[in-house]
Amino acid sequence: MSERLLSIYGPGLLGGSLALALQDRMPEVKLRFWARREQARESIKARGIEAEFFTDPMAAAAGASLIILCTPVETMPDLARQIAQVTLEADCLVTDVGSVKASVVNRLTPILGSRFVGSHPMAGSEKTGIQAARADLFQNAACLLTPTAQTQASYLQRLRDFWTTLGCRLLEFSPEEHDEKVARISHLPHMMATVTTLAALRSDPSAVACVAGGFRDTTRVAAGDPSLWTGIAAGNRAALTTLLHEASRTLAELTHLVETGDDEGLQRFLTEAKALRDTVPLSLPRSRA
Repeated sequence: MSERLLSIYGPGLLGGSLALALQDRMPEVKLRFWARREQARESIKARGIEAEFFTDPMAAAAGASLIILCTPVETMPDLARQIAQVTLEADCLVTDVGSVKASVVNRLTPILGSRFVGSHPMAGSEKTGIQAARADLFQNAACLLTPTAQTQASYLQRLRDFWTTLGCRLLEFSPEEHDEKVARISHLPHMMATVTTLAALRSDPSAVACVAGGFRDTTRVAAGDPSLWTGIAAGNRAALTTLLHEASRTLAELTHLVETGDDEGLQRFLTEAKALRDTVPLSLPRSRA
């Protein structure tokens, strides 16, 4: 079925990009925004987005056929509890765009029931706020869906149709497998970019005058919102911790090769990394990873 009324909770980069994309690709759908502060209304208007605006999460949910939570993951359970107090439309589907899934699914499903299905579009940037939103943000981006045994087939198909309409290519995992894979290709790279930035500049900030494209590309995501990434790390603590230990062992291996002058071993190390890096598709949207 086509959506009638879509309510977006959180007018940030992802929420704003959703609204812009929907105006282009699903112009028949009516839009709503929920935000905590009234000031967000003007920012939404400034981007040319035509949408009803609410600061009451219950009012924003009433009558919606699709609700998308675009807020930090730690705020989602409280919003879900308020949404659940509304007499929702019988066909109302609720999803989110959070970077972690097991904790979100485990906390929101008991509140919202089978109408909640997790989503994670792998799209975004180190920039934040609706001023950075783009209508094409989701074009060719992977969107990871996390259905469970309780998920209704009709809800899952609607979610597939929705993200496909926005230009996404779909992958489906359990919430736990999602978190392990995304820890590898998003959460770990962010933390390693942070480590590189600190190791390079903490003891000599003046070295920034010498940076070129390599440093900028390698460390770009370290410019992301620290509060957002603290929440992501907390939500995926176990998987991220495992991978940070793995990265620490890999760094220790590299340190030993360089320190001992094992140039043959270093070349094998670098060759293995290059071979794995060469498997990454050449054309990818800018993402939070």
